[in-house]
Amino acid sequence: MPTTLELRLLPEEAASLEAIRQKAIEESGLDEEQVAHVKLVRKSLDARKPPIIVLLKVELYKINEPYDEALRTFQYKPVAKEKTCHIIGSGPAGIYAALQLLERGIKPIILERGKDVHTRLKDIAQIHKKLKVNPESNYCFGEGGAGTYSDGKLYTRSSKRGDIKKVLDVFIQHGADEKISYEAHPHIGTNKLPRIIENMRNTIIEHGGEVHFIKKVTDFKIENNQIVKIICEDGDEMPCQNVILATGHSARDIFELLHRKNILIEAKPFALGVRIEHHQSLIDIIQYKKEDRGKFLPPSSYSLVTQACGHGMFSFCMCPGGVIAPAATDNNEVVVNGWSSSKRNGPYSNSGIVVTVEPENWQQYEKHGALAALEFQKQVEQKAFSATGNVQAPAQRMEDFIQKKSSQNLPRNSYLPGLISADLETILPEFISKSLREGFIDFGKKMRGYRTNEAVLVGVESRTSSPVRIPRAKETFRHPQITNLLPCGEGAGYAGGIVSAAMDGMACANAV
Repeated sequence: MPTTLELRLLPEEAASLEAIRQKAIEESGLDEEQVAHVKLVRKSLDARKPPIIVLLKVELYKINEPYDEALRTFQYKPVAKEKTCHIIGSGPAGIYAALQLLERGIKPIILERGKDVHTRLKDIAQIHKKLKVNPESNYCFGEGGAGTYSDGKLYTRSSKRGDIKKVLDVFIQHGADEKISYEAHPHIGTNKLPRIIENMRNTIIEHGGEVHFIKKVTDFKIENNQIVKIICEDGDEMPCQNVILATGHSARDIFELLHRKNILIEAKPFALGVRIEHHQSLIDIIQYKKEDRGKFLPPSSYSLVTQACGHGMFSFCMCPGGVIAPAATDNNEVVVNGWSSSKRNGPYSNSGIVVTVEPENWQQYEKHGALAALEFQKQVEQKAFSATGNVQAPAQRMEDFIQKKSSQNLPRNSYLPGLISADLETILPEFISKSLREGFIDFGKKMRGYRTNEAVLVGVESRTSSPVRIPRAKETFRHPQITNLLPCGEGAGYAGGIVSAAMDGMACANAV
C-alpha cells in the first residue's frame, strides 16, 4: 500500500513536481533510492492568512510497491445492432447517459434540438454582433448543453450521488487535462470544452450509437402509459423503448408539452438575481492580501452566502478572469451567465448573486399550475428585455443600487453586447431587490473592498436551476405515470452543474 502524506508548500514550491517529490520524500523519512513514484492526489489553497500555503495530498510508492500510472479508461461495446434507448438532449446528462449505455451494451440515440458544438459557436457569435438570438442554437441549446459555453466548472458537493472520479476520468479520457483529477475546484475552460465534447460524440458514433442535430422534439405518442413514438419538428416519428429526458433547465417548450399532455410535473424553488462584475485585481487583493498575486497563484475566487430579508442569498458560478455572456433562449428576454477560459486571464471576475424563490413568491402565477415558477422566471426576464429592447443587458453600479441611485454611467465591462444603465429594482421583484441590497451590505463586511461603485450589477441571472421538477421513482428513476420515461439532469430538477448532471445521466442509463 502507498504511504499517504499531507504536505504544505509555498506556491512557488508547489509549481514544481520535483519540489513536491523532494518534500514528500523528506516528510516520509525514506531515502531517495527507496521511492519509485510520488502521485499527486489533491491540491488546494489556504489563503486565510499569510503566507499563502498550497495544501497537497500525495501518495508515495516505494520501489517494491505496485504502481499503475496508466489512465483509467472505460470499455465501450459495439451496439449498432443492440436494443435502443432514446436520449433527448446532449448536455452533460445526455452525453454521460449515452456513454454509460455503451458500457452496458445498449444503443443510445441522442436527439438534440440545437447544432453541433462548432456550428453552434457561429450562432453564439451572432448574438454579440447582431444582438439577436437563435432560439434553437445559443448559449443554452446545442451540443454539450449550457455547460459548453459556461465555463466547464467540475466542482460539486453531490459526492454521495455517484462516481465523481469516473466523471472526471471520462473527461480526461476524451482530452481534458489530468490536473482536473486532483484540483480542489477543477475547471476545464470554455475554450477547451468543445473539442472534448466532440471527442465524446465521436466515441458514441464509433461504437454504433447515433447523434442527431437539429432534431427538436415537439410531441409524444402515448399508449398504455408509455411513450411509443417521439415526434420531431421535421415530421419524423420515432418508435422508442425507453426515453431519457435530459433537456436542461431552459427547455420551456418541453415543460409546456408535458403540462399540456397532463404528464405530471411540479413547480419547484429556484434562485434569481444579478451577475456582479469586479476587476480581478481587486478580488485578488481582497483574497490574497497583496497587490500582486505573482505568477504562482491563480486568479482568486470567492464563495459567499447570507440570509437577507428572510431569504437565502448566495454567490453562484463564480468566474475568475471571466466574461459575462448573454444566455437568453428567445428574443424577448434578457438572461446573463458567466464563463472563463482555461487560463482565467481576463481583467474581470464575475459571479451570479442570487436570492432563493419559494412557493409563496409565485402565488400570483398560481393559475399556471405546475408552470407557476417558470412563469415567474419568464416575467422577470421579459422585464429585463423591456428595459433594453434587445440582448443588451440592464445594469447599475453596485453602490448606486444599494443607495437607490441611478447610475449616470457604467464602468468598462466584459459583456460584449453592451450594458444599458437602468434601475434594477424596477426590473427585479421587490423581495429580491431588498434582499440583494441587504445582502450586499453583509458581503461588503465579509470581504472588505467588495462593496464598491466600480463593481457593476448586470440583470438578470435567472437560470441557476430549473423552476420545474419532473417526478420520478427513487429506485427506478422512472416517471410515476409514464413508465418508460426517465427524467434526468438539471431540467428534471435532479442536478445542479456539469458533474451532478453527468452522474444523474449515468444513473438513469444504469436504470435502463
